[in-house]
Amino acid sequence: MDVIRLSKELIGKKLVSCFDGKRTAGIIVETEAYLGEIDRASHAYGLRRTARTEVMFREGGLAYVYLCYGIHHLFNVVVSPKGIPHAILIRGLEPVEGIDRMLKRCNKSRLDRTLTSGPGSLTRALGITTEQTGISLIRNTPVWIEDSKNTIPSGRILSLTRVGVEYAKEDALLPYRFLLEGNPYVSKGKGI
Repeated sequence: MDVIRLSKELIGKKLVSCFDGKRTAGIIVETEAYLGEIDRASHAYGLRRTARTEVMFREGGLAYVYLCYGIHHLFNVVVSPKGIPHAILIRGLEPVEGIDRMLKRCNKSRLDRTLTSGPGSLTRALGITTEQTGISLIRNTPVWIEDSKNTIPSGRILSLTRVGVEYAKEDALLPYRFLLEGNPYVSKGKGI
C-alpha cells in the first residue's frame, strides 16, 4: 500500500514552516500511517465524511491538521488520489532550523528532546495550527515538505504499533508507526 511506503519515505525528509518570514524546520524521524476507509483508527474509517475530515478525500499533497483533546494541533499529510482518504501523521522531528524561534513558541529556555518529540509538540514548535488544513505542501505555502538530502538506510527505520488507537480493535495492532532507530526526538508514546 502506498501510504505505508510513503510513511517510511517521509523519514529523513524536512518539514518546514515559514511565518512572518521566519523559517523553522525539522527532520522527520517518526510517522504513523492511516489507511482511510479500511482502518478503524482513521478519522475516515468506513468513508466517514465530516467537515473536519473532508480534506482527507481531496487530492494528495495537502495538510490535514486537527485539534486533539481541544489542545494539540496534529499535522498529517494527505497522500492518496482524490476520494481515497489515506493520511500520514507526523509524530516526531529533529529540529534543524530556527531553533531559537521554536524555543520561544514553546516557552522553553533550552533545547531538549521534548521540543519536537510528539505530534502536539512539533506543531507548536513550528507554529502549525488548524489554519493550515487544506494547504498544499508542495506549492508556495507557509508549510511544506522538502528533501533534506539525508539518506536513511531502510534497516534503521523501525515498524511498531501506533499510539493512542486502542479503540481500533485489531487495527490497533497493525505495525503502521515508523521511526528512525536511536533518534532522541522519537516520541515516547508506546504502541500496543
